Parts: sequence; structure tokens; C-alpha cells
Amino acid sequence: MIAVPAAGGPPPVPKPWYRQLYFWVLVAIAGGAAVGHFAPEDAARLKWLGDGFIKLVKSVISPVIFLTVAGGIVGSGAGTGELKGTGRVALKAFGYFIAVSTLALVLGLIVANVVRPGAGMGIDPATLNAGAVEGYAAKAHASSVTGFVLGIVPDTLVSALTSGSVLQALFCGILFGVALVLVGEPAAPAMRAVDALTPVVFRIVGMLMALAPLGAFGAIAFTVGEYGAGSLVRLGGLVATFYATSILFVVVVLGAVARLHGFSVLRLIRYLKDELLLVLGTSSSEAALPALIGKMEAAGCDRAVVGLVVPTGYSFNLDGTNIYMTLAALFIAQACGVPLSLGDQLVLMGVAILSSKGAAGVTGAGFITLAATLSAVPAVPLAGMTLILGVDRLMSECRSLTNFIGNAVATVVVARWEGRLDREKLRETLSPRAARG
Repeated sequence: MIAVPAAGGPPPVPKPWYRQLYFWVLVAIAGGAAVGHFAPEDAARLKWLGDGFIKLVKSVISPVIFLTVAGGIVGSGAGTGELKGTGRVALKAFGYFIAVSTLALVLGLIVANVVRPGAGMGIDPATLNAGAVEGYAAKAHASSVTGFVLGIVPDTLVSALTSGSVLQALFCGILFGVALVLVGEPAAPAMRAVDALTPVVFRIVGMLMALAPLGAFGAIAFTVGEYGAGSLVRLGGLVATFYATSILFVVVVLGAVARLHGFSVLRLIRYLKDELLLVLGTSSSEAALPALIGKMEAAGCDRAVVGLVVPTGYSFNLDGTNIYMTLAALFIAQACGVPLSLGDQLVLMGVAILSSKGAAGVTGAGFITLAATLSAVPAVPLAGMTLILGVDRLMSECRSLTNFIGNAVATVVVARWEGRLDREKLRETLSPRAARG
């Protein structure tokens, strides 16, 4: 069975390369792509494998977040001082999220203006099928900031663990942890229960990860079988530009942030290779969320910081989604021959900042937030989204990978800002020798 580091525990003993998760996920991705290419009709029916695996992982996400957050608030044992520390971590995390997410939006705008991937297509908006994106527009309306805020609050404390909402689990985990600290000694049995349940839940995560290759096989087979390489012919420029921009953001922007804080983003990526291949195979960063929490704790980040930054980052630190939104919006405008002034583009970016937060936790958030953004900028036809509907799935892998890496970097940075990062442990964990095992 492929193990995931237990919360707060040491990394597992390295196994031979042929028993590593990343090896079998790579095999599964290659096999799924082959099946999708040579037997597309059969491959398209394998979607349930990927969906089923993601559903399995999502079933433990809420308990992982709840226990990690509550245990982290209590674990440092600093009483009301710890509560102040929790608020301080949240403020620093949100400050980081806003700054880096804005950089991602700006980079998307710059690349779209320089490369102009949609220029010359000459699409008449009147010929587009607006009905194909009506459902996404409706979801975008439902994911307004008001709906988002109301969505944080669960119906009951227990439903936060069953609804599948990351933010609801985070919200209730914070409430529960704060309450445990305030009650003090009488709550000791509940504190011990949280500590006892945490490794059990992470062991369940490790058991589920053994099925990761199967999930990746089904998801990749479906993607290749359903869309194929042919769907990239007309829109290959947009897809290639998006992938190149995301790589540029990770290497240059996140690389600079990491270097300023004493670590290498490339070594961090190598450390998270199992989880990144899982994200690539399933096109869902949520599939690797529980494992990311365990890995970041094993790398020396404080449990309380990890428990707060990782779940909130999944909703508020969507670097890949932000690059996608501005790049795709300008692609649609260029393809439809709609000129946008600098002022129009700045308005577009401002709306994107808000809409990316409003659609947090919504399935298909990348495409939905794009619909919300375009709805607020009438100059760009919403029907233009049909141009990229067919290849959105092919870009979702890159969105998820960039979001995942961005949240890993954010966790280390905030932990260091708080003085709750074991730098020596991080250095040893990310060292080439540790990677070789």
C-alpha cells in the first residue's frame, strides 16, 4: 500500500522506485492515454473510474480539515495567545493570497496582449450557440459573493463534515478549536479525541491513495477518448499559451517568492511529485488535498498553519484559475474582434479578483468564474465562451497543478512569517539526497 505521511509524523521510509506512487500513476496516465487514443468510445465510458476515486477522496477531506484545524489551534497549547495567533495567521495568509493572485491576473493580461492567441479568428458572436453556456452563467450568478458568504455557514455542525464543502469544514474546525481552548481543562477528553482521530483519518487517506493509479487511468482515458488531440487543432494556440504562462508563473513568480524565503520551488515540486501526478491524472487538486496537508506538516510547517492556510488557499489562492480567467477573457475578445482598452482590461481584472473568490468551492470553478467575469463586462460576448468549451477540460489539469503548487508555496511562506517553520527539517526534506531516498 502507498503511504501518505501521517499528520505531524516523520516522512515514510523510501521505497524502491517501482513501488512509488508516482511510478504507478505515470503508468496509469500512459495506459489511459493509449486506451483513449486507440479505443475512444470504450475510453469515454471509463469516466466513472476517475469520478469515483475523486468522490472517495472528497469523502475524507472535510474530516481531515476539521481535525487538522481544531487540533492545530489546540495543539500549540498557548491559550488565548494561540487564538490571537490564529487570527494573525489568517490575516497574513489572506494578504499573501491577494498579492500573489493579483500577480497571476496581471501576468495573464500581459501574455494575452503580447501573444494575442485569439487574433485573426474573425468569429461573429451572432453565430455562436449561447445556449451551450447558459448553465455556467446560471452557476456564476449563484456563486456571487453573497451566495459564497452564506455557503460558508453549514446547516448544522455535523453537516459541515458531510456536505463536502471545504470552507464549511474549515469554519466549523475553527469554531470547535477555539471553543476547546476557551473551555480549557474540562475539554481535555475532547482534545485527546481529536489527537487520537487525526492519525486514523490520515491512515484512511493512505489507504485511498493506493487507488490513485486506477482513478488516474479512468480520468485520462475519458479525456483523451472524449476530446482527442484533434480538438486542439484550432485552439492549440490558446492551450499552449496557457500552459506556457502557467509554467512561467511557477518558475519565475513563485520561484522568486520561494527563493526569498529560503527554499527552492523546483525542489518543493519534486517533493510533491506523487501528489502533482495525481492532480494531473484526475484534473482535480482536491484529490490531493489531504495528502498535501500531511506532506507540508512532514516538511516542517506547523500543524496550525497548515490546517488554516491549505484549506483557505484552495478557495482563495487560485493562481492557475486567475491566469486562465484573464487569458481566456482576452482570447474571446480577440477572437470576436472586440477591442478592449486598458481601462476595460483593468475593470475585467478587478471583477476577476472578486468573482474568483465568489465561486470558491463550486465544481468547475474555472469556467464558472470566467462566466461570472464576462457577465460583468458586456463588451465581451458571453456566448464567446463556447469557443473554449471543448478544450476547457484540457486546460483544467494545468489550472489544478498551478493552484496546487501555489498553495504549497503559500503554506511554507506563511509558516516562515509566523516563525513556525522548522527550517532544518524543510531543508532536509527538500534536499536532493532525501528525494533520492
